[in-house]
Amino acid sequence: MDPVLRVALCFGLFAATHIGLGSPRVRGALVARLGRWGFTGLFVLVAWLTFGIAISSYAAHAGEGPAGLALGATASARVALIAVIAIGMMLLMGAFAGYARSPFATGGEKVREPRGLERVTRHPFFIGVALLGAAHALLAPRLVGAVAMGSLALFAGVGAGFQDRKLLALRGQGYRDYLAATSTLPFAAILAGRQRLVWGELPYATLLLGLALAWGLRAVHAHLFDHGGAYVIAVMILGPLLILHSEWRRDQRASRPVAPRPAAV
Repeated sequence: MDPVLRVALCFGLFAATHIGLGSPRVRGALVARLGRWGFTGLFVLVAWLTFGIAISSYAAHAGEGPAGLALGATASARVALIAVIAIGMMLLMGAFAGYARSPFATGGEKVREPRGLERVTRHPFFIGVALLGAAHALLAPRLVGAVAMGSLALFAGVGAGFQDRKLLALRGQGYRDYLAATSTLPFAAILAGRQRLVWGELPYATLLLGLALAWGLRAVHAHLFDHGGAYVIAVMILGPLLILHSEWRRDQRASRPVAPRPAAV
């Protein structure tokens, strides 16, 4: 099979299963049968499997096929696109700063007012992935890389819309109000007057961590997909696993009965 087509199909499989399982109708049926954590386990396992297949396919064919746009050959374009990648990584990491209390957390049934980076974009993770993917697609020296990274960018853009639909079905009016006060496109809600930027709420530590991570990954960029992409796959397994473990522990603590206070003497 043509390497470009193979990689496109593998990334398409990841996107289709990820979005399909998370759609309100499918998710509702599976949660009713498996329970919330049973569904979460199934969803994560399918995501790990399909993402691993996609990354392994790309790693195996990264140097094959027709040439890509390779805009990195132009110094000014290269600098601009590397800056976009750094911003994308900062947004991606910044998304985790307030995740546990956000409407996007697994147990986040209550929708609070937008805070911090959510005022800039309600989907910093998806926007970060979209920026990373789009910039890498333009830099890619081979069409295989452009298709792989472009697929991630497209998945992030479509995924943000699907997540909004899912959470609107799950959270109801609270999330509808949240949608009205925020935007997916960075700064759009602020420019429209629906939101304001509060500098003191921004997660500077995680934003700087994202910048440092972008610099560190650039230093080892040539070896990221060694061993069939094992390094990338491992990070994408361990990261969500840590988040899920934290949410499961919080869920367990919340379900414990509260001990009655001793009567006052």
